[in-house]
Parts: sequence; C-alpha cells; structure tokens
Amino acid sequence: MVVSRDHQEISVLECILGSLHMNVQVESEPQRAWDTLSKSKIDALIVDSDLEGTEDLLGGLQGSAVNSVPLVILSGQRGKRHEHAQGAPFRFEKPISVEQAVRTLSAARNVILDGRLHYHRQALDIPVSLSCRGQRLKARLVNLSEGGIGIWRTQPIPASGPVQVSFSVPSKKQPFRLRGEFAWKDDQGKAGIRFVGLTPEMRRNLRLWLAQQYFTH
Repeated sequence: MVVSRDHQEISVLECILGSLHMNVQVESEPQRAWDTLSKSKIDALIVDSDLEGTEDLLGGLQGSAVNSVPLVILSGQRGKRHEHAQGAPFRFEKPISVEQAVRTLSAARNVILDGRLHYHRQALDIPVSLSCRGQRLKARLVNLSEGGIGIWRTQPIPASGPVQVSFSVPSKKQPFRLRGEFAWKDDQGKAGIRFVGLTPEMRRNLRLWLAQQYFTH
C-alpha cells in the first residue's frame, strides 16, 4: 500500500513495483489507510511522511498488530522531522531516484517473500512414516511448512512425545528425515508435528523446496 497524494511520485512507484511483480494499492487518506491495515492483509506499507496525518499513522503502527509489515518511508524536508519515521527499516527521499527506489524496494520485497515463505503451508497428499517410542506408524502428510507438517490417518494416533518423520516430496530425489514433536492431535486421526533440531542444511533444503513450489504454482 502506498499512502500519498503526490501523483508524480505515485506513478514512479507504481512503475517500479510493477516491474517487481507487486500489486499496488494507493490510499490518499492516512485514516483510511489505517482502517485497511487493521482489516486486511497488507504485505508492505510505503508512507509519504509529508502527507498531513501520517505522523499519527506511523505512531499507531508502533506496538500494534500490524507493525510487522515492512515499512518504507518516502520523505521530503518536512518528513525528515517526523519522530516515528526515524526507525523505519527502509527509506528514501523525494524526489525519487529510480536507482535508489529500485534498490530499496527490492530489499523490502525480499523481506516480504521471506515472511510469506515462513508462514506458507504447501498442501500435499503423500505417505509419511512416523517412529515414536518404538512404534512405527503410517499416515498421510496433508501439508508442509518450514515449521512442521500436518498429518492424517484413519485411526487416532496412539503415540506422543518426540517423533521421527520420513517422507519424499515430488521433484526431490532424497527423502526428508526429520525430528519433531506432536504440537496437537485429535480423535479423528489428525495431528500437527513441529520440527525440532533442524540442521542448517535440512532447513535450507526444506526452504528451497517450499520456495520452488510457492513460485511455480
């Protein structure tokens, strides 16, 4: 979301963000922008801090439920004095330098994609083997994320505690063999398993496969 009334700067931002394959929503009223942020999922916020009312918007972001969105401050001389703009992770000055804007917005885009991948759950329907306290169980893996898996079997899962999981995903030759623990389970055979003790290589391989699925589907 771009919060600004500067049509020339908005046009430049729309062009750059379009080249980065990011959709743009423009809001000229800071209060309406806040209402949208409170009700909708916004990946990033670009605020023209010269716009009247944006100081309250920036102040409201601190400590709120929406303060995790990447924030880009677009400012002129007046905007430099905004107290809440000083800690923004990304910023550039007006008039916009295309080179600087591309560099800044590309960095913000990487933060956005990292956030999406962290919470992304890839839907699947593949076999998974479980080993827990000497018991070996077969189940179906129904979703996979960086943090764990969701599984299902026709009968309730009798095991609890630490568990070893093994499964093969499409387009990857080597199976994943990971340690986890049951985060939850119900009487219908559904359960969630949280990964524990992942090595950097395991985490990298898992993240790479998930990224490939995310960007090709």
